[in-house]
Amino acid sequence: MTAPGRRSSTFTRLLRHGFIDPSAAERLLDSAELMPVRNDPVLLDALGATADPDLALHGLVRLLEAQPGPTARRELLDTLIAAKPLRDRLLGVLGASAALADHLSRHPRDWEALVTYEPRDLHPGVEEFERGLAEATDPVSLRVAYRRCLLSIAARDVCGTTDVAETAAELADLATATLRAALAIARTAAPDDAALCRLAVIAMGKCGGHELNYVSDVDVIFVGEAVDGADEGKALRSATRLASHMMRICSETTVEGSIWPVDANLRPEGRNGPLVRTLSSHLAYYQRWAKTWEFQALLKARPVAGDIELGEEYVTALEPLVWKAAERENFVVDVQKMRRRVVENIPAAEIDRQLKLGPGGLRDVEFAVQLLQLVHGRVDASLRSGTTLDALQALAHGGYIGRADASQLDEAYRFLRSMEHRIQLFRLRRTHLVPEDEADQRRIGRSLGLRVDPVAELNREWKRHAGVVRRLHEKLFYRPLLDAVAQLAPGEARLSPEAARERLVALGYGDPAAALRHLEALASGVTRKAAIQRTLLPVLLGWFADSADPDAGLLNFRKVSDALGKTPWYLRLLRDEGAAAENLARVLSAGRLAPDLLMRAPEAVALLGDGDGGGLEPRGRAHLEQEILAAVGRAENAQQAVTAARGVRRRELFRTAAADIVGSYGTETQPAEADQGALVERVGGAVSDLTAATLAGTLRAVVREGWGDRLPTRFAVIGMGRFGGHELGYGSDADVLFVHEPWEGVDEREASEAANKVVSEMRRLLQIPSADPPLLIDADLRPEGKSGPLVRTLNSYEAYYRRWSLVWESQALLRAEQVAGDEDLGGRFIELIAPLRYPAEGLGDDAVREIRRLKARMESERLPRGADPKLHTKLGPGGLSDVEWTVQLLQLQHGWAEPGLRTTRTREALAAARAAELISGEDAAILDEAWVLATRVRNAVMLVRGRAGDTFPSGGRELAAVGRYLGYADGHVGDMLDAYRRTTRRARAVVEALFYGA
Repeated sequence: MTAPGRRSSTFTRLLRHGFIDPSAAERLLDSAELMPVRNDPVLLDALGATADPDLALHGLVRLLEAQPGPTARRELLDTLIAAKPLRDRLLGVLGASAALADHLSRHPRDWEALVTYEPRDLHPGVEEFERGLAEATDPVSLRVAYRRCLLSIAARDVCGTTDVAETAAELADLATATLRAALAIARTAAPDDAALCRLAVIAMGKCGGHELNYVSDVDVIFVGEAVDGADEGKALRSATRLASHMMRICSETTVEGSIWPVDANLRPEGRNGPLVRTLSSHLAYYQRWAKTWEFQALLKARPVAGDIELGEEYVTALEPLVWKAAERENFVVDVQKMRRRVVENIPAAEIDRQLKLGPGGLRDVEFAVQLLQLVHGRVDASLRSGTTLDALQALAHGGYIGRADASQLDEAYRFLRSMEHRIQLFRLRRTHLVPEDEADQRRIGRSLGLRVDPVAELNREWKRHAGVVRRLHEKLFYRPLLDAVAQLAPGEARLSPEAARERLVALGYGDPAAALRHLEALASGVTRKAAIQRTLLPVLLGWFADSADPDAGLLNFRKVSDALGKTPWYLRLLRDEGAAAENLARVLSAGRLAPDLLMRAPEAVALLGDGDGGGLEPRGRAHLEQEILAAVGRAENAQQAVTAARGVRRRELFRTAAADIVGSYGTETQPAEADQGALVERVGGAVSDLTAATLAGTLRAVVREGWGDRLPTRFAVIGMGRFGGHELGYGSDADVLFVHEPWEGVDEREASEAANKVVSEMRRLLQIPSADPPLLIDADLRPEGKSGPLVRTLNSYEAYYRRWSLVWESQALLRAEQVAGDEDLGGRFIELIAPLRYPAEGLGDDAVREIRRLKARMESERLPRGADPKLHTKLGPGGLSDVEWTVQLLQLQHGWAEPGLRTTRTREALAAARAAELISGEDAAILDEAWVLATRVRNAVMLVRGRAGDTFPSGGRELAAVGRYLGYADGHVGDMLDAYRRTTRRARAVVEALFYGA
């Protein structure tokens, strides 16, 4: 007897053998059923070798209790102790699957299915499983027989007799036999239906690919034909009834549970389509209507039940269409988009536990392999396997992927599938989530041979393999393109030039020959630079392919690399800074403007990194002005000073454009900015601040060179239009007014000449041809327009406005804001014009009519000939002009009474009008959406074409690039134009009501 407080020797032995609850295990071992063998070391050793010794012992006791009598119980115990194969199989299953333990307790003689241990039992196929199911005559007996067969598969699996691929194949073979048995039961129940039709069952998904899970939907497609002489309509109805009955036999829950759901949703038209179609109907659908993913699904199509000859005809008829899928427009983009959509639909709480669908999961491997099969299987029949691991091996053998990559993916896929099998086997439930409970993780880890610290080892191995998949699954498609142009190790297979060309065409490259030349120039050789490029390019190629112009992206990358390749920090930045490489790829392939700015000073690549010296956040006006004025102070003359200021402007324009592109496209770690208005305001504010700082620096340079420390007159620059409204775009001119005021004692003529000379020299210096983009100064909004003097004194402005001012000038002055020069003078100018832009008691009726007349004339006279008015962002209905004139009319009428309206910014004024209930919330939202969209289109056109424009581009690639910037995937340009017309049409209706009073 054990002394109080001391543990028994059995308790200690049980702990040593891996039991979590030795006290409960002792009680079970002391039960009457196990008394004959409780001290047998063979039993304890065998239990300790299982995934969960506690679970195995509990299941064994239940099985013994369920035996029909003492004789049967003794027979089981004797066989268990004497026969090691049975002991390992039975206890292995009981320690891994509570569900199969439940089955054994309900059917206590089924343990005998594990006794036989002959070579033919090691790897059974469809015929062996059909024999195992032969006696099933109804859904209940079919379930019992199915579980008995499943018991033997699980036993071979947990004992290591079969590996994960063989287990998956056996599960698919058992599913095939089960579908045949279920169809036979359905036929027996409806002989008249069976006599009228031929029905073929085509396995899809993992069953079709011969790689099924323990618990998975079995995806099928049905093909039906009438027997000779039968009416086709009646035959199809009969086939549909048979198919439906077969599905219910497998799927419905009985006293013995269900087998698995049979899912026919991969059929043409999915749930909305007929369950059974004729072969000709299937063919017509796939020839005309099928989407890319449907051809991807057909990779795994395999006839398994019913009329096999008809099933083979189905596969033969559709096979040519499957291998032409890669020729479809946007093929690669569609496949990758489908994968991203799957990830996006995973609940946030599950994504870190998703073994199948999450990043680095099983689906990543499967999608990558299928993508390569569809591209290269057209000309290489050896790749046409529905089984993922077989296809992976064939791709490596053919040189379509690197052997090292294939080996790592094979290992990772096997480990992840093994985890999935063990998770599902426990309860025989369909799940792909790694359990959070430590006991569950311990059981899974031990079942995979991780015995020292099962939980920690399991998580470490899982994360390691998922990391491998995450790192390789996209590179898998691109890395061999480099091998095609690089020197490989002896014996290493490579892509042929034709295969490389096919892959580049599938990716969307219009000139694959040029792309291969760029890759060769970048990645060939044995230098460290080439080695780093070979590491970077597989990922970059994928990002380029995700743009509207992959060719431009690759060409621009080569240009930047040629310019910076010898600098020590460039490739290190791309390799080591998490965001830099992807940001660069997005920027280089999004259009002409940002790459053009970058090519003029490639060192600006540093802005794209994560480090402290980079970053894409816009700098404020004070910071920019400080930097530009410091550069001006160091320059030897005005031209050199303005050149320095324009260099800062070029760099900051690139920063702004790059941030806009990255924010619009999104990255792998950061989704695209959802708030389109925020993107517009960021660009408008950054470009306006930059323009103001550039003007301030230019003014300082000109004054210093011509007059030293002080100009003979005070001088201020007033921003107008979009400049004053902080809404400048990339291609906007700087609308300004110039005002001066002679210092006391200075002759007015001398002051005027100095002010005019300053303006003339500022305009000249900012437009001198150079590597930097010019800054055009437009002063046409001044009094008397182009006929009036460029610069006026404050008194002259006051006299003009008092005597001659027209209503359109009051409207223009709504946007006036001091931007450079003498702040006091600028402030007094703003005070001067306040009564004009916010007239007391608002506008009179005549003034309102005049504004409406001017607007109507502008619409009819200024629209370019041949332009589609509905797509003109500035002058078209519902465009920028419509929204801005409507808002400005409200400001002129109510600004005197509503302080919130006294702003130069369109969106701010619109929000203030809504707050003051001058416009409904719905109408304000409609106008705001239209204004933001039109502004985004203008910005997109400048980014894509490198020159300003108010209409959508006509070229296909440029139009697609505008679409990508606006968030539309390839192939959805029509949706973008429809959305623009719809948005501006709604805005025009609001303008008609509010502005024209219609």
